[in-house]
Amino acid sequence: MEVKIHTAISEITADAWNALVRDNNPFLRHEFLNALEKHGCVGEKFGWLPRHIAVYEDDQLVGAMPLYEKHNSYGEFVFDNAWADAYERAGRDYFPKLASAIPYTPATGQRLLSVAGREEQVWPLLLQTALQLCAQTGASSFHALFPDRGEHHFFQRQGLLSRHDCQFHWHNDGYLDFDDFLSRLVSRKRNNIRQERRRVAQADINLRLLDGHSATSLDWRNFTRFYERTFAEKWGMATFNFGFFQELAQTLPDQIVLVLADSGSTCVAGALMYRSDTTLYGRHWGCIEQVDALHFEACYYQGIEYCIRHGLQRFEPGAQGEHKIARGFLPTLTRSSHWIANDGFRQPISNFVAHEREAVAEYMLQLEASSPYKHT
Repeated sequence: MEVKIHTAISEITADAWNALVRDNNPFLRHEFLNALEKHGCVGEKFGWLPRHIAVYEDDQLVGAMPLYEKHNSYGEFVFDNAWADAYERAGRDYFPKLASAIPYTPATGQRLLSVAGREEQVWPLLLQTALQLCAQTGASSFHALFPDRGEHHFFQRQGLLSRHDCQFHWHNDGYLDFDDFLSRLVSRKRNNIRQERRRVAQADINLRLLDGHSATSLDWRNFTRFYERTFAEKWGMATFNFGFFQELAQTLPDQIVLVLADSGSTCVAGALMYRSDTTLYGRHWGCIEQVDALHFEACYYQGIEYCIRHGLQRFEPGAQGEHKIARGFLPTLTRSSHWIANDGFRQPISNFVAHEREAVAEYMLQLEASSPYKHT
């Protein structure tokens, strides 16, 4: 087998890469990663330098890893600022580091792509190559962020440190419709959701559910404005742009779920989601006019209805947010794996993540008492 490091995803053919992607995951598809690079969403400006690993056998792609050389920790959603600070206090460089991740996307998925049945040969080679690249580039560490469970267990067996965190996901229990979902909730939570939906309806808001085929250029310009405003007001640095959104609408039209809210003739808010074959992923929200409960309607209830209507198994609305529990989302464990090059830092960081795992477990145990569902 031959291994190559690609500094652009376009150096790998889309068909070959996508053949390794399970569940039609939109964030792992070649179209998504290529649009990031093509429209400047990653690169030197944002500190995400593509270093994708590809494994070839007889000129056929049999394995791959989405990989980036990182010069900051922005957009990872697995926070290691304390580690970087410790390196700096010790007079050492934490950056660059290597991260196998989807930029700005805290969604679980493959980080070790392989032809089915070849994992035992391909996965060790991908990890070995990533660690060799750490040595070649002077990287302090390697991080696999939000790998799926099987990959995380593989990384553990290879001696990588394991971090845990908690997100809030909705699971489809075979609901017939939204009312059937509501009937499974305790009355107080059920009534609260109905009141929130009623307030949006009484505000005379018209909601439009679009995909890449039906969303117009004006729709994407409006949504880009909402997205940029959210980051200007709350999160700091907007990394996606109009060109990126519009290209995905053209290349992944059936995996786009765009909710736009109109007040009269003016589009005032929007929520962008993506779908795989089994899962809906909530990603971005923005507005130019505050409407009571519209955020919950556009970001959560429209997504739940979409999952029920299309038979999707799960809805991952993004990172953080205990307020999601009252709306049917349950605490769900997420994982990441970490390799630290420096012997002197490895044990302290190992102690840190061990305590963190205990804290996350206790936190999730406490949250169980907040379940909005009827006990059966």
